[in-house]
Amino acid sequence: MEIFTKQLTPIDFERGLELPPRSNLEPLQHFQGTIELSTIVESAAGTRLPEPVTIHCSTKNGSLVLKRGWYDIARDVGLRSGDTVTFYREVNGGAPFKLKVRSVR
Repeated sequence: MEIFTKQLTPIDFERGLELPPRSNLEPLQHFQGTIELSTIVESAAGTRLPEPVTIHCSTKNGSLVLKRGWYDIARDVGLRSGDTVTFYREVNGGAPFKLKVRSVR
């Protein structure tokens, strides 16, 4: 179940990845304060980071933002402004959430 797709901007690397206004928040409905999301990171080609990454999701000015863990993913995967990420909940898999990355390069 897709939660959101977003084309990255420089702000996403400076302040954290803010979920777009039209995000499907149903999979996060019990969220209060900060939540840890065990996430598998996968490239568009299907290549995965070796281990799931824990992303911390918190509230900032009424919006949900991925912070700690997000910066590690951005660095390890080599994400840049213009790349697209899709964050979704996986029903069957090694972690409950997946982040799929598409690079513009």
